[in-house]
Amino acid sequence: MDLNADTGEGFDDRALFPFLTSVNVACGGHAGDEATMEKTLRDAARHGLSLGAHPSYEDRANFGRVDLDLNPETVEVQVRVQIERLLEVARKLGLALSHVKPHGALYNRAARHLETALAIARTAKDLGLSLVGLPDSRMRQAAQKLGIRFIPEGFADRRYLADGSLCPRSRAGSVLTDPAEAAGQALALARGLPIPTAEGDELTLEVETLCIHSDSPGAAAIAARVHASLAAEGLVRRGPLSQ
Repeated sequence: MDLNADTGEGFDDRALFPFLTSVNVACGGHAGDEATMEKTLRDAARHGLSLGAHPSYEDRANFGRVDLDLNPETVEVQVRVQIERLLEVARKLGLALSHVKPHGALYNRAARHLETALAIARTAKDLGLSLVGLPDSRMRQAAQKLGIRFIPEGFADRRYLADGSLCPRSRAGSVLTDPAEAAGQALALARGLPIPTAEGDELTLEVETLCIHSDSPGAAAIAARVHASLAAEGLVRRGPLSQ
């Protein structure tokens, strides 16, 4: 099982790196600039992590977590500009990217809106990258339609709704802050076992990578506990996320 984290400005991302196998680098839409991208890529590469782009709506004021009703053409332009910005930094460092994972509100819209998902998937295909997203979502359909690798993702630190979507952050309990609880959910997801939903039901998902948000309270402690729990069961996998 791959362990990934989303990076952003103002968070202690690097405290998580020893416990990860891949990282998603903010590339200017919601956070990040050339200096932060370069530092994050360098530090992640030193830890042997797979490197991915983490594009979003161009909305730094709201950290990319407010849904914007943009047409797919605009989304495609914004995503391409951001990923190419990160690619340029990576090339200067002699590094390669393996995947794309959209951020925040764009991630959630792409999960349910096929044309938005296709806009992101087209860019991923053009740039030779895999696409990371919710397992049973429009992102999977878009990747399959365009013939690119899709990597289904689960979340160690987020509560789910019964339909497999993420519980909105506006709802109490949507973010799991207890390391033991997050590790328990991560272990269940890695084993393909049911997890509890916000409605009190159970949900089973097939995933290949697990996310820990670097801006979650106590993120480093969560990452350490999740990694230890999975490693104890021999479930941590290292290697390019795109394989």
